[in-house]
Amino acid sequence: MDVQLKRGLLDVCVLAAIKNEDSYGYRIIKDMKPYLELSESTLYTVLKRLETAGMLTVRTAEHNGRLRKYYHITDAGRQRIEVFKSEWKEIISIYRFVTKEDEDDKTSIS
Repeated sequence: MDVQLKRGLLDVCVLAAIKNEDSYGYRIIKDMKPYLELSESTLYTVLKRLETAGMLTVRTAEHNGRLRKYYHITDAGRQRIEVFKSEWKEIISIYRFVTKEDEDDKTSIS
């Protein structure tokens, strides 16, 4: 998969994982696991990129005697999800065009 496309997809997936409530690294990975494998190092790179872009904020809170970072989506992050959803419709259309010949081949074989 194209690196830039994958990066954009991961960004939106992480934003979607925290869109309903603040979350922390391990929980984000756990929530995403049924859909995709994500290493801790990749997640924290994505989180830092999203924070720098203003799409999420970070707060630190104590949990069981340890400090834990919680991530909160911003309005810019929510807007990025909405833009992605509208862009995705176009990507699906392009995918259908690219795979149209495959479907035509299946139909002509029958």
